[in-house]
Amino acid sequence: MSGELISGYKGEVLEITINRPDAGNGMTDPMIGELGDIVEREQRKARLIVIRGAGADFCVGRSSMGTPRPAGMDAFQSRDMSDVVFRAYGLMRQSHAPVLVVVQGKALGFGFALAAAADITIASDQAQFQIPEFGHNIMPTMVMSSMIDRVPMKALMYHVWTCETISAHKAMEIGTVSKVVAHADLDKEVEKFTAGLLAAPRPAVHAVKEYGVNAQGIDMNKAVHYARNIHALINTAAEMKRR
Repeated sequence: MSGELISGYKGEVLEITINRPDAGNGMTDPMIGELGDIVEREQRKARLIVIRGAGADFCVGRSSMGTPRPAGMDAFQSRDMSDVVFRAYGLMRQSHAPVLVVVQGKALGFGFALAAAADITIASDQAQFQIPEFGHNIMPTMVMSSMIDRVPMKALMYHVWTCETISAHKAMEIGTVSKVVAHADLDKEVEKFTAGLLAAPRPAVHAVKEYGVNAQGIDMNKAVHYARNIHALINTAAEMKRR
């Protein structure tokens, strides 16, 4: 572990902290790869994965943003370099354990994308969100891919093209934040959510995640059929009967 990412368990909850506060928790590509590795390794052990940022901000994006690509790099090489980011988004989406992101300050670029890709995002009323890539002449489809099933297309294109900084309440309005609370109450709200999730039967928690991830991409009749089957399956689980 690099020390720029700190991870450890509190009971059944895996907490991952981005630990570069002096750099706004900007993440290097090796850090992004390490984040993916942790989620992939622990996602069946943890009941919940919580991702935070140390200090004043959550994450101001990739630390390499705006850095020119090496001369002579072709499209396939460039795509391969970006796969570390797409892998991180995919592992968060497909994680067996729910993923909660906590945003206390700036969430820019990759930081905003992490907040969007999480299952639940709880933000301080002082948090700020932005997709700045277009202003750096960077094609922002990586960030867009993390939001494509969260944000209405008109809103997504507007915020990509304008690079507008938005409040936590606006981020919740467009679908990338679950709840906004007073800054002083942020930790308390995270603890409340965590306690409620841990009190719920594990099979039901996992089934909600599975259905939420997979049902959106199928037609309505199949989505309903999927719901009927997973409902019948999970309600017969021994842990459900004990409650």
